[in-house]
Amino acid sequence: MHRRTFMRLAGGSAVLAAAAAGSWAWAGARVFPVPQGAVAAWAAAGQDAEPRRFALAHAILAPNSHNLQPWRADLSVPGVIGISLDPARMLPETDPYNRQITMGLGTFLELLEMAAAARGFQAQTTLFPEGVPGERLNGRRLATVRMVEDPQAATPPLFAEAARRRTDRRAYDPSRPVQAGDIAALAAAAQPGDGLRAGVATGRGQVAEIRRIAREAWAQELLTERTFMESARVLRIGTSEIERHRHGIVIDAPMLVLLERSGLYDRAVYPAPDSIAITSQIAEFDAITKATAAYLWIVTEGNARAAQVAAGRAYMRMALEASARGLALHPNQQALQEYPQVAPHHAAIHELLDAPRPANTVQMLARLGYPSAGASEQPPAPRRGLEAHLTG
Repeated sequence: MHRRTFMRLAGGSAVLAAAAAGSWAWAGARVFPVPQGAVAAWAAAGQDAEPRRFALAHAILAPNSHNLQPWRADLSVPGVIGISLDPARMLPETDPYNRQITMGLGTFLELLEMAAAARGFQAQTTLFPEGVPGERLNGRRLATVRMVEDPQAATPPLFAEAARRRTDRRAYDPSRPVQAGDIAALAAAAQPGDGLRAGVATGRGQVAEIRRIAREAWAQELLTERTFMESARVLRIGTSEIERHRHGIVIDAPMLVLLERSGLYDRAVYPAPDSIAITSQIAEFDAITKATAAYLWIVTEGNARAAQVAAGRAYMRMALEASARGLALHPNQQALQEYPQVAPHHAAIHELLDAPRPANTVQMLARLGYPSAGASEQPPAPRRGLEAHLTG
């Protein structure tokens, strides 16, 4: 199909919606409902009696880049879980050094350990037992978790939110500033120390500058063909695709589904920068950005793999705390990515958050606020289910 024809027809939907607002999320709220089978893992968590399976069934609910769910779990040794990475579920364009994937390992392990404690076990985790990966992740095992019965183990209070936590990509209530008590609780949940600090930006000037940087970085990702197409390759359009894949970026907007089924939308073609397929997404992201009163951030000293995992763990705890307090959260990682086109935004966000490089790394930036009045409950994202992650 000629590119100009594609732009006119697919762009007319105005909902190409959300290819990817960074590697942890995407813009747009018109991505649900999803078929019940695709979200069955959320209800199934907690139904398995075997401790390792119980822990893993909760771990797979953790947020991860582009919802790729890349973790493999080896159960071949009794009482042990070996965690590795599916190399086909990577984001080489927007996450070239696998920093965000490694943070996802942290969110996964944090929920796994919480679930183990809820069953009376201590999850003794050894990171990188076959050696710390270098510039990019390799085929080595990323973690070994030994499950040890512990009569002192207690269910972590935040574990109650594991199956209720959501990523909310909609506009938030701009009239409700985040309360001081909620900010303090979020910062405490991060468990700062050992080179990690976290907080919430609420000052009008700082928030305005974060908004600007985030919007420009988001637009740059859309306007860079290879980063846009990385997201397009994992779009799941319509209920049948969502049900079949149960991962990736899900879209159920009726007009786009109709265009795709009619052969009028070709996701393998990059639309022109001035097409409505691009401009509508920029406008949509601008709208939700304007309705953002605060930003959550996490900074580590340096950027070692262990620091990335620690940041992921901290984000998982903060996300659970946000859920418990009725707050909405939406990662905006565009300015934190490490491909050349966003280097100016990467530098700007580090300067703004007083995190000079290379001594520091901003690991997470997320929109934070209260849902708009009358907003419907946010449904869960698809999950592939426990069995899809098991290798032994």
